[in-house]
Amino acid sequence: MAVSVFDLFKVGIGPSSSHTVGPMRAARLFALRLQTEGRLAATARVAAHLYGSLGATGKGHGSDKAVLLGLMGHEPDAVDVDAIPALLQAARKEQALRLLGTQPIAFREKTDLVFHRRESLPFHANGMRFEAFDEAGAPL
Repeated sequence: MAVSVFDLFKVGIGPSSSHTVGPMRAARLFALRLQTEGRLAATARVAAHLYGSLGATGKGHGSDKAVLLGLMGHEPDAVDVDAIPALLQAARKEQALRLLGTQPIAFREKTDLVFHRRESLPFHANGMRFEAFDEAGAPL
């Protein structure tokens, strides 16, 4: 069985790919699940909660950027690195983003991206939880 260097090393953004690749993939998978379940169009807001090492050091290691990009539908090994600053700046300025590049939602980073600095989830040191809400604020 041949093993490629790409099987050994994963490409990611930020100073710590361990804090960006997983969160970006998880955020994108969450948005894809909303789409698959037919809930994407009803989604008006999402919240992301980061725990363990992601919660403690995630902001400094780029986890915040990775989550936003993943929610927008970007993948770690395919995102246009040169476009990242403009994408993040627009989302932060508008306090909104487009889930999977299509569904416009409100996203206020200060309240919708929560770093639980001293709390861990069972089963993994770098856990995350995502929530989706409709226009009335009811959980989807």
